[in-house]
Amino acid sequence: MISARWIEKRKPYWDRLALMIEKAGRRGLRVLTYAELSELSLLYRQIAADLAVVREDPLSRPWAGYLNQLLARAHNLIYMGRTMRPRFILAFYGREFPRLFRETWKYTALAVMLFIAGALAGFLVTLADPALQRFFLGPEMSATIDRREMWTHSVVTVKPLASSAIMTNNLTVSFTMFAAGILAGAGTVYLLAMNGVMLGVIGAACWQAGMSLQLWSFVAPHGILELPAIFIAGGGGLLLGRGLLFPGEMPRRESVAYYGGQGVRLALGIIPLLVVAGVLEGFFSPSSLPVAAKFACSAAAGGLLFLYLRSSQESTVESRVG
Repeated sequence: MISARWIEKRKPYWDRLALMIEKAGRRGLRVLTYAELSELSLLYRQIAADLAVVREDPLSRPWAGYLNQLLARAHNLIYMGRTMRPRFILAFYGREFPRLFRETWKYTALAVMLFIAGALAGFLVTLADPALQRFFLGPEMSATIDRREMWTHSVVTVKPLASSAIMTNNLTVSFTMFAAGILAGAGTVYLLAMNGVMLGVIGAACWQAGMSLQLWSFVAPHGILELPAIFIAGGGGLLLGRGLLFPGEMPRRESVAYYGGQGVRLALGIIPLLVVAGVLEGFFSPSSLPVAAKFACSAAAGGLLFLYLRSSQESTVESRVG
């Protein structure tokens, strides 16, 4: 257990690092003297070690959160404007993104709950009043469902173009989901709920038409990647809203930069997922392959995604940077 005396002894160093970060502000390291740069490097390493110690004590979680934020701010200061190289991209997708997802999973979970709430509402309301189906889906799609036909035949005929269009649309939806978080999170909440409502309406319409198996066998292969990607982007938007509404001990500007930075990395991290999902949705999902094969593909893709998000071991901020 960490003693109050240890905290009292170490806190001046933490305050000193916070002061140097404040001094640098948006202008970066060029405002610091050579001596201050050397001190910054030393403080960074020492406080990274302090964080490792604090994390071992369950009663010191508030201090662990504070130090993690402090070191993250220092990390952004030290590496701002750094040229992106292939090895950094590989490191990001190989280690940083899975770790960041695990650190922020509660926001993704909240995004999932908002989506599910919207889907349930859309499903139940459509069952109660089938006329709402046409309001949400439009007359053309509703007529297709009434004929007991899937609306995916157009995808089959122009697979490469459809796949490209699907990728672009999914990327647009996901980045909009994240960016809408700047409206104090309200925009992200609305988009998550409304996307859920739309899926719920489609699910109810197909269920009433006896097409549930056709619908879900189409959705399963690509949806197992596409939906988690959208949820992660939504979690990023909620993080951005959190930084705006609940800055805690940080100045609001730095809080938005910190949590928004996490959200941006989450949004960037889902790009490969959406690319793969777009290929599956354009070529595999609407194909005439057996239903069992489509669900098997979904299970395999979901399993690989699960393993990937758990792939890298938890590390300290120091190991992530240095």
